Amino acid sequence: MKDLRGRVAVVTGASTGIGRAIASAFLREGMRVVIASQNEARLAEAADALREQGGALLAVPTDVSDRAAVERLAEATLAEFGAVHVLVNNAGVWAPGYAWEISPRDWEWVVGVNFWGTVYGIQVFLPHLLSAGEGHVVNVSSVGGLMTAPVHSPYSATKHAIVGLSKGLRADLRLKGVPVGVTLVCPGMVKTNIMSQLETTGPDGNPRPPQELAPEVQAMWDTIGSATDAGIPAAEVGPMVVDAIRSDRFWLLPNGEQFIPVFEQELSELKQGS
Repeated sequence: MKDLRGRVAVVTGASTGIGRAIASAFLREGMRVVIASQNEARLAEAADALREQGGALLAVPTDVSDRAAVERLAEATLAEFGAVHVLVNNAGVWAPGYAWEISPRDWEWVVGVNFWGTVYGIQVFLPHLLSAGEGHVVNVSSVGGLMTAPVHSPYSATKHAIVGLSKGLRADLRLKGVPVGVTLVCPGMVKTNIMSQLETTGPDGNPRPPQELAPEVQAMWDTIGSATDAGIPAAEVGPMVVDAIRSDRFWLLPNGEQFIPVFEQELSELKQGS
């Protein structure tokens, strides 16, 4: 898709961070944009700020882990704009801790939002992209979906799954022979609000009570938070996504180049059977 003006885009997880940055970039391109987030208050604040840019914007509160809610998001989009051309599956959450100590409820929450939210987005919206005659799907994974890291197994597992899902989707669309592209975004260190997420939301959208983490888990969590805070601004990612759609680029690693040596080390260990 070279010409984005007038096209309709749906962005999940768009109330803050990368999702909001992508929505902002789309509006600057003259697209009509639908933003979704489970947190209604943050979504309303984001919508007010984005509308100051001008352009057509619709905000729809949506829990992407609920297929019926995703279907309502599609219905609202079609009712407002009549079509969908770009889908950005960006909604993501995480829960820290040792894999065996993280509660089943938290595991289900992370898998529901990160993995099933993306699957539901594809299943619900892709038929509309095909009906439009052209389109693009952007799935936001993470460098955590390409390499391993301690204390956030649910996040890492689901982000690895998004990598495989996106590769499979691209292969399916090529076999189908349709003009719908796929971009897989694996951000490195990007400054967002995800580290403060545990204080603001949780399963069912409700903030969880403070959790006691093992000292070494807390130390690792703090290290990840410091590295994230030192990353590139989320606003820089939006234009990168626009360029990836225009060039039909599959891989996009915003500020992820510094992790390439880690990928190479893991590949080396795999070859050696370590």
